Amino acid sequence: MSKTPEAQLVVVDDEPSIRDLLVASLHFAGFEVATAASGSQAIQVIEKTRPDLIVLDVMLPDIDGFTVTSRIRQDGIDAPVLFLTARDDTQDKVMGLTVGGDDYVTKPFSLEEVVARIKAILRRTREHEEDDPVIRVGDLEINEDSHDVTRAGQSIDLSPTEYKLLRYLMDNEGRVLSKAQILDHVWQYDWGGDAAIVESYISYLRKKVDGIRFKDQDGHSRKVTPLIETKRGIGYMIRGPRNAASSQAGD
Repeated sequence: MSKTPEAQLVVVDDEPSIRDLLVASLHFAGFEVATAASGSQAIQVIEKTRPDLIVLDVMLPDIDGFTVTSRIRQDGIDAPVLFLTARDDTQDKVMGLTVGGDDYVTKPFSLEEVVARIKAILRRTREHEEDDPVIRVGDLEINEDSHDVTRAGQSIDLSPTEYKLLRYLMDNEGRVLSKAQILDHVWQYDWGGDAAIVESYISYLRKKVDGIRFKDQDGHSRKVTPLIETKRGIGYMIRGPRNAASSQAGD
């Protein structure tokens, strides 16, 4: 008996080699994949298959990926879109999010990174569809309805920006996020691009989230297992204690 696919995807790229590599990797990861080689073909395939997620190249031979996204949004298709862009350009990223995209990957990219991004987007989408307002990583919980944050049963008071940062990390549990990505998604391009602000807020968040103390069964005061990790020279991530390696100190 064939296994039920994890999700139905559409991959749009005019370069056959890239398209074939993506399809092979996504099939291996358990996804069902349809493809298109142009913007107009993409609209037809997306309208026919109604996929769970679209991997969409920005630069296409007829109409670009931003226009494709605008068209399908006008048609009521709200499937999340992961853009593939050859330019690591802030203006492209702003445009992509403005027309209704959900994330972006800059070429050249690793296939593992694309699969990880897709799984993170689908996890966020499905959590929202299930109407469960609580996001959990280990004993850390965010209630999206009330904006309450707790760890080991203790309430944590966060500023609005700290909350957005923690939410973004938890939405992408197990995935390393660069400072640039965090600036883009948390500060929404309003900040001048100074990565030092990310380091400062990660430090604030660590003190509040990983500085919690609790009493064990013997009544001894213990510190919770750190969840926020620094990957030096790359960025930051959050993951549950079961899978966490020893946390790296510093920002």
